[in-house]
Formats: sequence, C-alpha cells, structure tokens
Amino acid sequence: MTDQNREQIRLSDRILSSLELALVQDDLKIAELLTQALEIAMTRSTGGGEFVERRDYPPEIESAMDKLCDLRDK
Repeated sequence: MTDQNREQIRLSDRILSSLELALVQDDLKIAELLTQALEIAMTRSTGGGEFVERRDYPPEIESAMDKLCDLRDK
C-alpha cells in the first residue's frame, strides 16, 4: 500500500470492514459495538450538540445495518 492510499483510508472504513466480518461470523455483541464505533467515527467533528445528520448512508453501511437487524432477529 502506498502512502497516498494509506492517507485516503478513513477510520470509518476500517470499522465498517470489521463490522462486516463480525456479521459474517454472526457475532452480535461485537457487531453492535462496532456499529456504535462507526456512528461515532462518522459523526464526530460535524457540529454541536444540536447537529442533525442529513446525509444518506453509503450502500455498504445500509447493507451492514440490514444484516445487523437480521442477526438481531435470529
């Protein structure tokens, strides 16, 4: 991996990758913790206490959230 590629990887990308692995392994507890970490990573430094997220989540995150819901229903 080049230095340029390393700079373009966000923490949220790494957390999402880990979340997807936890979902594949049906590890609900870890998946829920990673979901919390992902939410923090994606919303930090975005505004004050009254900040409301107005962006849509990328399809990868939507898919992971769907899988998490399915895992919770098992």
